[in-house]
Amino acid sequence: MAAAVSLGMTRFAYAMLLPPMRDDLSWSYTLAGSMNTLNAVGYLFGALVTPRMLNRWGAVTVLIGGALMASLLMALTGFFSETPVLLLQRLLAGAVSAAVFVSGGLLAARLGAHLPSQSGLLLGLYYGGTGWGIVLSAGLVPAALAVANEQAFEHPWAWAWWGLALACFTMTLVMFAMRLPIKRWAAELKPIDTNGSLHSDQAIQMHWPQWVFGLAGYGLFGVGYIGYMTFVVALLRDQGASTAEISWFYALLGLAVLASSRIWAGLLNRYRGGQPLSILNALLSAATLIPVMTSAWPMMLVSGILFGSVFLSVVASTTAMVKHNLVPSQWAAGISVFTVVFAIGQIIGPTMVGWIADGPGGLQRGLLFSAAALLLGAVLARLQKPIHKR
Repeated sequence: MAAAVSLGMTRFAYAMLLPPMRDDLSWSYTLAGSMNTLNAVGYLFGALVTPRMLNRWGAVTVLIGGALMASLLMALTGFFSETPVLLLQRLLAGAVSAAVFVSGGLLAARLGAHLPSQSGLLLGLYYGGTGWGIVLSAGLVPAALAVANEQAFEHPWAWAWWGLALACFTMTLVMFAMRLPIKRWAAELKPIDTNGSLHSDQAIQMHWPQWVFGLAGYGLFGVGYIGYMTFVVALLRDQGASTAEISWFYALLGLAVLASSRIWAGLLNRYRGGQPLSILNALLSAATLIPVMTSAWPMMLVSGILFGSVFLSVVASTTAMVKHNLVPSQWAAGISVFTVVFAIGQIIGPTMVGWIADGPGGLQRGLLFSAAALLLGAVLARLQKPIHKR
């Protein structure tokens, strides 16, 4: 539920709402993309300050408080149509979604570390929550828009935001009801040894030039994937897809997210260098190229399913790379640097794609930029070698 609220709905549901909001408010694609750019800026800020909040209040409190704030921000969106207010909402929603996602991930990782045989299942369930949020958005947004249009409300998209907010608030109430048992088992877990179990002469220091290709590949993933997730629904509508077809497309993309952790687990365990990041970036580039080359409905479904089955596993691939090459005491630092680079890519991607889409060639040319960024990221990631031999 934490992943569904923080990413599946707070971030990715915007793709379903971009077309009606753009039509109603006369946005350019650049401005529409800026909404997700501000969301990424907020996410970066939230990711940087969340560790302090976790130290002060604990993961359970931060998770529930952040989910409540996300629900309120989603609801407030429906009451405003002024661009500065909506930009501020996306910024703040990005910050609180980071707090929710990071704190939920910490709880899942801590439990997985004490149940190694179920670690993959637990993390898969957690990341899979993003897919459930996408699936829920795919059904909820069109239904709310249809009801609002039938009643001839002034801003039909506002009702979709309120529907999403209600779904988020409902899940927040469930998480609140579960808080006491979660706090009990979290308190019972012994602290994980992050001081490093290897001898000091085996501890590899974080020399960032050694990681340059992996970091570059991950940053370009951030640039490319968010352009697709922001604008692909708008492109489908421009190509004449019906509301039902768009809902099926987005729902299947979300269901593919659920399966992704199982599909690529072996790949992430097999390699210690940048090979997984390279392979996954290349697959995402291919999925992003499909809408550029054709509007055939079966191929669009292939694009969505392929994209959904890959993109969250790219995040897992960098976590696996850090774990394969560094001692536990350096995992937090390594993951933090990858997170910052990824966030910077997400900040660049939506506005750049929107700006290109406002020119000749429209959204197809914008997604071509995304595909090129992902392909370059694949090439650079392939050059990332393991940091040391064990």
